[in-house]
Amino acid sequence: MTRDELLELIEQYRAGLDAEIALLHRLEALSARQREITQAADLTDLSDIVDARDRTMAGLVSIEHELRPVREQLSHYRAELSEIEAFGTVAALHAEAGALINGIVTTDKDSFEALREAELSRRMAAQTVGQGEFTLAAYRRTVSQPPAASLVNRKG
Repeated sequence: MTRDELLELIEQYRAGLDAEIALLHRLEALSARQREITQAADLTDLSDIVDARDRTMAGLVSIEHELRPVREQLSHYRAELSEIEAFGTVAALHAEAGALINGIVTTDKDSFEALREAELSRRMAAQTVGQGEFTLAAYRRTVSQPPAASLVNRKG
């Protein structure tokens, strides 16, 4: 492969990485918002965030599908690429994308933990309400029973 052809592949890959990084920044913001929502236990906006994340992820998958063949071609020419300055820029973009992904995964772990804690709290509250209803029902049965005849009530 000629140097010009390699430069063209590098440029295609760089453009794809730029697009992925833009989507990863969007995903990063959505992930942070999702963490805020889950930690505040205000889950009303959660479905909107999940839908936006799904759309963003679909875009990432689409771009990645197009970049895979370019990346495979570039991987065959690693020795030649190390001598091309433009490839250093692409390598830095690739590292930036990896760092963004790691940050998003960490944020998502925090969101998942907050959701897990919210679910435990909800279950505990439901159990407490259930126990309260059981106690109230038992009390109601006790209060609503007519008084039984006793020795004092009888005429003898």
